[in-house]
Amino acid sequence: MELDFERCYRAVDSRDQRFDGRFYTGVTSTGIYCRPSCPAVTPKRRNVRFFPSAAAAQRAGLRACRRCRPDAAPGSPDWDVRADVVGRAMRLIADGVVDRDGVPGLAARLGYTERHLHRMLRAEMGAGPVALARAQRAQTARILIETTGLGLAEVAFAAGFGSVRQFNDTIRITYGVPPSRLRAGRAAVAGAGTITLRLAYRPPLHAPALLDFLARRAVPGVERVHDGTYHRGLTLPHGPAEVALTPAAGHVSATLRLADLRDLAPAVARCRRLLDLDAEPAAVDGTLAADPALAAAVATEPGVRLPRAVDGFEILLRAIIGQQVSVTAATTTLTRLRTATTPTPTPTDADAPTPTDDHGVDGGPGLGERRELHDQPLRAFPTAEEVLGLPDGVFGMPARRRETIRAAARAVADGRLDLDPGGDREETVRRLAELPGIGPWTVGYVAMRALGDPDVLLPTDLAVRRGAAALGLPDDPKTLDAYADRWRPWRSYAVIRLWRAA
Repeated sequence: MELDFERCYRAVDSRDQRFDGRFYTGVTSTGIYCRPSCPAVTPKRRNVRFFPSAAAAQRAGLRACRRCRPDAAPGSPDWDVRADVVGRAMRLIADGVVDRDGVPGLAARLGYTERHLHRMLRAEMGAGPVALARAQRAQTARILIETTGLGLAEVAFAAGFGSVRQFNDTIRITYGVPPSRLRAGRAAVAGAGTITLRLAYRPPLHAPALLDFLARRAVPGVERVHDGTYHRGLTLPHGPAEVALTPAAGHVSATLRLADLRDLAPAVARCRRLLDLDAEPAAVDGTLAADPALAAAVATEPGVRLPRAVDGFEILLRAIIGQQVSVTAATTTLTRLRTATTPTPTPTDADAPTPTDDHGVDGGPGLGERRELHDQPLRAFPTAEEVLGLPDGVFGMPARRRETIRAAARAVADGRLDLDPGGDREETVRRLAELPGIGPWTVGYVAMRALGDPDVLLPTDLAVRRGAAALGLPDDPKTLDAYADRWRPWRSYAVIRLWRAA
């Protein structure tokens, strides 16, 4: 990938955080690579090289700066939203596909030969899939070394390395010190299988908007928002997990309780995706603020993100059930399905509080929740296979809507519909539209939240139209659709702001 030297150098000289993750600065005189915002003295031009990825910098023989920790920079906003093969490949690598299935598995998921995939990644990212996965393993290993009490051999295999020797060599090359030196300043361990780490993002981040969106749609037993922290259950490749995400200044604190530490990388990738942490808010807000109707909202609430998903099937089911009903009604149905597939254990303590379905709109306890089970284990959302096994009476909805859910679940279960981050967006949208009972609103909602398409408008959505009217915009679907061309390529973010205005 071509990087404009002058533009990159100006970003480094100004220590502009907006470019963190977009490229990496290599200093040949010191043998170190940094993120653009590194507080170190700006290097001389003749000693600087720029790289599109940390893996490319490591491939050139450079080690990570211990001051700015470039391996912990936000992910690139380019491949986070790009729908091409390289963007899809990078999302799958971040989700640990290479560690689990190797390069052949990655190539098969993308529908290309290994050779052609390697060529595309080298051209765009400066490194092949093996090097990109190795760079991620090094970052995962550093987190495990510094935040857990695992033995170094256990860390090696948990991070995805094939041998302890490979682990030692990679850590020395990447960080310039042996693994034991990284452990010297390790933080206190939260507990067996529990890891706390920081998820970086590009400021600003409007955390209240994120938490409010998730709280209003929280399915009891799967997720909850309490005291400014979002909790939820996950299903990861090697077992179940629970996560707690707390927005803070400059980062999101993530506490992960994993059944298998090999799931650290996919857990982090899914949390980042859920909170849209790899977005570039300055670019989004700059485009939307150019419209006078949205300028005041952007100035008041900068950094509003697009809440995404940890599970594509979950978003599809939410969209189907949410057609033409309120958020509250949809949540009631989703809770019923969750209970039917994974019933919550009944507390044996007579004094234990009992959970309710009454949630306050601000994410705190609802009126009927005097003593919510904040320590109650959370479970992942039901899988497509689990939903297919439910009897008709559980759904509590018209037969046609029920059959739409079953058709969608069958398509996901048999692999005809790929809602994973590495899926082909155009192909997925086409197959979604072919399912009975799936209309443009449902397709758009899934594309926006499950597939991460940043440029989706839902002009027929009632709340979108109400929000448009509240801001003095046209609320007729056709007229609003035409008007929204000025918001491209960030119409999905405009939808979030219109929902907030409603």
